[in-house]
Amino acid sequence: MAYTDPMSGPAVSDTQPIVSLRNVGKTFDSGTVALAGLDLDVRSGEFVALLGPSGCGKSTALRLIAGLSEPSSGVVETASVRDDIGFVFQEPTLMPWATVAGNISLPLELRGVPARDAATRVAAAIERVGLRSFADAHPRQLSGGMRMRASIARALVTEPKLLLMDEPFAALDEITRFKLNDDLLALWQSLRTTIVFVTHSVFESVYLAQRIVVMTPRPGLVARELTIDASHPRDARFRTSPDYAALCRATSEALHAAIGEGGA
Repeated sequence: MAYTDPMSGPAVSDTQPIVSLRNVGKTFDSGTVALAGLDLDVRSGEFVALLGPSGCGKSTALRLIAGLSEPSSGVVETASVRDDIGFVFQEPTLMPWATVAGNISLPLELRGVPARDAATRVAAAIERVGLRSFADAHPRQLSGGMRMRASIARALVTEPKLLLMDEPFAALDEITRFKLNDDLLALWQSLRTTIVFVTHSVFESVYLAQRIVVMTPRPGLVARELTIDASHPRDARFRTSPDYAALCRATSEALHAAIGEGGA
């Protein structure tokens, strides 16, 4: 049964959600039931983390929100942002033959944005992610962290109202991951884009999110919601603070309880 953690309450406003999932289920052709009875609301400007064990349906939920897949049951409502969604996958998925600027410009080309306007927006996106010196480089010339920065810039160049991120930093080393976490928070505060971020890391979810949605093992549904009310900006001092440790401990306990509820 889904419920909100009684210690914190949901980090929501009185505004209508821009994303709503109601009793959503997803069964694949193989017979695997990924989601069953998933309810989720996301409101404008929120940073929401979907946290759960591998295979719990987090990525499936993200793809349903993006319209990349259809639910087997229930309703996914994204009417206010349907044509205004950016997606960052687990892998950068950059075109190897194109430069950083060329990769980032692709969404604008597909939308028919005039070349002059596109060039201005691409330059701004490159600047936001700190790749100005690598605009003419090809993906093979970039580190893993740089490739992910380019992928984020490509998702942001259309200035989406909703940014979906599917474990984008999971394959990176810890130092690079920490740096990109900081940069992502700075971008979120600057642009106020709504972000739904999938992760299986308790530490990352606490550091980044305003609200953590804890999911049960497959078939996934919401077990708990935790509000992370730590102030911004969050930085290295927050990572080493007693408050952060306490929030991580409470989130870890919630995750382990959810895993137990799921029968894993």
